[in-house]
Amino acid sequence: MPFLDRLDAGRRLASRLQHLRGEDLVVLGLPRGGVPVAAEVARALRAPLDVIVVRKLGVPVQPELGMGAIGEGGVRIINPEVTAIARVSESEIAAVEERERAELLRRARRFRGDRPRTPLAGRTAIIVDDGIATGSTARAACQVARAQGAARVVLAVPVAPPATPATMGDDADEVICLETPEHFLAIGEWYEDFSQTSDDEVVALLRAAAADRAPAGPVPEPLAAGAAWDGDVTIDAGRVRLAGHLNTPGADAGLVLFAHGSGSSRHSPRNRFVAGVLARAGLGTLLFDLLTPEEERDPANVFDIGLLAGRLTATTRWLRERARLAGTPIGYFGASTGAGAALWAAAEPDAQIAAVVSRGGRPDLAIPRLARVRAPTLLIVGGLDEVVLGMNRAAQEHLRCENQLAVVPGATHLFEEPGTLEQAAGLARDWFTRYLAPAHAPA
Repeated sequence: MPFLDRLDAGRRLASRLQHLRGEDLVVLGLPRGGVPVAAEVARALRAPLDVIVVRKLGVPVQPELGMGAIGEGGVRIINPEVTAIARVSESEIAAVEERERAELLRRARRFRGDRPRTPLAGRTAIIVDDGIATGSTARAACQVARAQGAARVVLAVPVAPPATPATMGDDADEVICLETPEHFLAIGEWYEDFSQTSDDEVVALLRAAAADRAPAGPVPEPLAAGAAWDGDVTIDAGRVRLAGHLNTPGADAGLVLFAHGSGSSRHSPRNRFVAGVLARAGLGTLLFDLLTPEEERDPANVFDIGLLAGRLTATTRWLRERARLAGTPIGYFGASTGAGAALWAAAEPDAQIAAVVSRGGRPDLAIPRLARVRAPTLLIVGGLDEVVLGMNRAAQEHLRCENQLAVVPGATHLFEEPGTLEQAAGLARDWFTRYLAPAHAPA
């Protein structure tokens, strides 16, 4: 399997696109599966991220046969050869277009909300998808981007059939494809994790990208006593500086640091969802990147638990140096490998961590230190995630602190099944609100 998931594919694709850095770029993800890939490309190239919403216009009596495509901004592309052969009248074309444009506008509003479409006039548009099967949607996207004024169109995908780069040459100025396997059957077979991307994930990724590019407001330094803060921060973690988003309520409350798993970042839609649940319960949250963009290019760093735990410890120290947060009880929420890093860091002699929650985590990666963890620890695992469930049960035997294993029925590793992520977030909320109250804070 060439790619772990869409985030891995995005990072690897970004490496092949470094020659475009410095140009006036816009990265456009094809919803829905192309957006997580595009988000990683945009982040690496420091370019704006948007979606490109297109709709195919199908021949009325044979909808699978495309006679054109439409895009935002009134873009309309018609293939006269197809309409002539199929004998489609202008009124029939107009009827199909009216129906498809209503759906196009609905989807654009759903994904982008009130934000305007990113203008393409005179810029280089990088169109990104998670792979190409037939190529019809990617071809339409290239044509629409050109019609919207893009000076140059680059099509970038992780995997496609061998003939794709040549066939797309008429629609894109450059085609980047990492893998062109001879025996290509489906895009999903080239990913270890090809789980469906939801509308909510697309919305969260676009919002996060927009927030990253918004002018940063002044960060209180140190945070004023009693003041609330909700915004981006830059964390001094020793020799590196890490990007994060801090949300702390005005009243005294505990604060939860999120340690994301391999292939993820502070923009993880699942962690952001959990953070929202904690915030509504009155807790502060800090979502931050454990590695710099340069460090993420080395796959070994993603699984270096000692390095990740060190970043978590340094970030905890940075928080405690803020006047507003000096006495705030702190908890760790870790997902996947991030859970191993959280438990490793919580085992430090002077850690003073009030509580730890692991969601679909790998506590087995911290087994040498588990006996030294003093913070009450909750392990949340999906009932259908059998391998990780076994790892958690084995790791639990090494814990000497107060601990509990909570199994969410019907959930797989990523808690994608309806209602399962909500259950996991509720369990985390209840655990943190129990132990991050001042009376439970460690001495």
